[in-house]
Amino acid sequence: MTEITRRGFLKGTGMAAGAVAITSLTPLSAAASNKRGSGVLTAGRMGPLLCEVKDGKLVASTNALAQTVENSLQSTGPDQVYTKARIKYPMVRKGFLSNPSKPSGVRGRDEYVRVSWDDAYKLIHEQHMRIRSEYGAESVFAGSYGWRSSGVLHKAQTLLQRYMSMAGGYSGHLGDYSTGAAQVILPHVMGSIEVYEQQTTHPVVLESSDVVVLWGMNPLNTLKIAWSSTDCSGLEFFHQLKKSGKTVIAIDPMRSETIDFFEDKIQWIAPHPMTDVALMMGIAHALVKSGKHDQAFLDKYTTGYAEFEAYLLGKSDGVEKTPQWAEAITGVPAKQMEMLADIFSQNRTMLMAGWGLQRQQYGEQRHWMLVTLAAMLGQIGLPGGGFGFSYHYSNGGNPTRDAGVLPAISASIGGGSSAGNDWAVSGAVNSFPVARIVEALENPGKTYSHNGKQLTFPDIKMIWWAGGGNFTHHQDTNRLINAWQKPELIVISEIYWTAAAKHADIVLPITTSFERNDLTMTGDYSNQHLVPMKQVVEPQGEARNDFDVFADMAEMIKPGGREVFTEGKQEMDWLKEFYEAAQKGARAARIRMPRFGQFWDENQLIEMKFNKKAAEFVRHADFRKDPVLNPLGTPSGKIEIYSRTIEGYKLEDCPPHPTWMAPTEYTGTAKDGELQLMTAHAAHRLHSQFNYATLREQYAIANREPITINTQDAAARGIKTGDLVRAYNDRGQVLVGALVTDGIKPGSVCIHEGGWPDLDANTGLCKNGGANVLTLDIPTSRLANGCAANSSLVRIEKYTGPALELTAFVPPMNG
Repeated sequence: MTEITRRGFLKGTGMAAGAVAITSLTPLSAAASNKRGSGVLTAGRMGPLLCEVKDGKLVASTNALAQTVENSLQSTGPDQVYTKARIKYPMVRKGFLSNPSKPSGVRGRDEYVRVSWDDAYKLIHEQHMRIRSEYGAESVFAGSYGWRSSGVLHKAQTLLQRYMSMAGGYSGHLGDYSTGAAQVILPHVMGSIEVYEQQTTHPVVLESSDVVVLWGMNPLNTLKIAWSSTDCSGLEFFHQLKKSGKTVIAIDPMRSETIDFFEDKIQWIAPHPMTDVALMMGIAHALVKSGKHDQAFLDKYTTGYAEFEAYLLGKSDGVEKTPQWAEAITGVPAKQMEMLADIFSQNRTMLMAGWGLQRQQYGEQRHWMLVTLAAMLGQIGLPGGGFGFSYHYSNGGNPTRDAGVLPAISASIGGGSSAGNDWAVSGAVNSFPVARIVEALENPGKTYSHNGKQLTFPDIKMIWWAGGGNFTHHQDTNRLINAWQKPELIVISEIYWTAAAKHADIVLPITTSFERNDLTMTGDYSNQHLVPMKQVVEPQGEARNDFDVFADMAEMIKPGGREVFTEGKQEMDWLKEFYEAAQKGARAARIRMPRFGQFWDENQLIEMKFNKKAAEFVRHADFRKDPVLNPLGTPSGKIEIYSRTIEGYKLEDCPPHPTWMAPTEYTGTAKDGELQLMTAHAAHRLHSQFNYATLREQYAIANREPITINTQDAAARGIKTGDLVRAYNDRGQVLVGALVTDGIKPGSVCIHEGGWPDLDANTGLCKNGGANVLTLDIPTSRLANGCAANSSLVRIEKYTGPALELTAFVPPMNG
């Protein structure tokens, strides 16, 4: 951890003004070209890929775009297709198959029996229709959630919901795990969701920002992927930022890969985990006391600042939020906060924040307070100033292109009543916050508060999960396992024997994206490329496409159901239609796209047209220019530092202005020997995806997930790098490999999220270090009901027990 000095800061800014002017409004060097190599062109989350095939087998996958910063995930193609963890055939849990209406055995402990696809279809259809008839559409949960495969046709969750709509409706989900708190609070504050919107562009930041703050974000990890397919520009932007000579400050309890990437060109401040609100308030207090907050901006563009300032100065609650007060909570020296207030206010400052900040108890307060701090600086809407919440995700900030944009298959059936398909157009009949799935299973019929409304959990009797790994991304795994026993039928459509698949009644083997044809855009904000996702190899085993599976199931609902589901189109018919829709949009933007057949045969992606005006985009510039003509979507039309709407909800866990509330489990409440657990993103996988891949060899310690431990904490427990460690609390225990370093805040440990749960049948010890075995399953608050994964305390000790074989990636008995 470093202490920011005025001298070091001035040294950093001395180069900034002229260093990047020549690149200010030109595209970054991620030019589309697959001349770097040859092979079949496809794409994945990690970008456009060239795939080398020998004797019908995928042997290598590499990036199809020029790049400066390497992306390890682009090499995973062969592992995705050929891992021993693949599900090869339709399988049914033995105790379920013997008596589907009254099954025996326990999910997660039973053997599996191979069946034919026809038998699997029949079994699912009969039980699905029975449950739907007995309990109604609300009893069927098809809110399947997770990171989908790239592509506009083969979208597992959409296809599942399309089928369930035909069947008469289903229960779905609200929100997501990534930004559950932020996406609910920010519309109250900024009138828009912010976390999934375009940012002030990379060229503008490189041109105009003096100071860039990376607050709780690790873009060198998270920019390896995108929701659609990465355009590979984000990593290049941070490469350019590193070269620019600008002052870059990282605020993070852990020395991340990004901090290492910047080397000595970054200054690192490490607060205690979960104390960011207190740190921001310490800085805000220093601004007020020194008169460096922008009162004119606050008066013109915000509402409710006076109430917040009364709280900040202790006038409303008797506790003044001074830097000294914040120091006691955060572990950051008060003088550092005063220096940050000085630096931020005297220079054009961009506050870039990650999402992990709000995946905590009271997570709504983190992003609300960061917006408030930015408003106090008065730079929102100025080039290179303000805040941004998507610089670490899907290359937010890469300028939006003039593009022909692909549409995608819909969860609703096209044509509707005009085609005589009234029976096939139902949707979700009940939806609940996605992170409350266990609460819903435990409390059918319970009324709860969500964003000011009173909602009711459905009584779930059937779950069909497709395209996601809920046993890895949901908190408190043991609680989930217990709740998971309640439904009468659980179907999993999967590629791999994940923990979710091992806890299903019926398991269907699905193709990887390398085993089917599709199309995708790159860049969720830029739309920089249109890429053919060509089938590279034949499906493994008896794997089938989700599209074909649900088309088959639709035919069983009612004769002619297949025709309704597919709208009479096969795979390539859909892709041609999507392409031609994009082509029509491109024509309007004067972009040439060849005919579909030529495009598909050429094995080339299409790069869309750079737009100089779009490259000059500054978020909230129009609002700043004229807040009357360009109001925000809030009730006042301004930034709401105090929300009368939230005040009306009368929520104890979400007050009407940013507030420091001590979490239930954090450093400040830790008992002797307890450590704060962080569950950050891993460098060499996408959440739980690729946990089985050979990349595992680059990070596994003692063949387990690593746990990062501060040198002081490790020494006190007799632990050294390479040791096996047991981390535990009242919720569970995991086996991990020790990585001892000074690069983490004392009193904290980190186990990266995404390790596949692998619970020992005798001891309950997770042999693979699945972090969510330890995490607390609570809502962020009753405003958003978001995921609060980073809100847990653990104890650790050197493991001296018997050797336990890792079985996370081994198919279950008879699987």
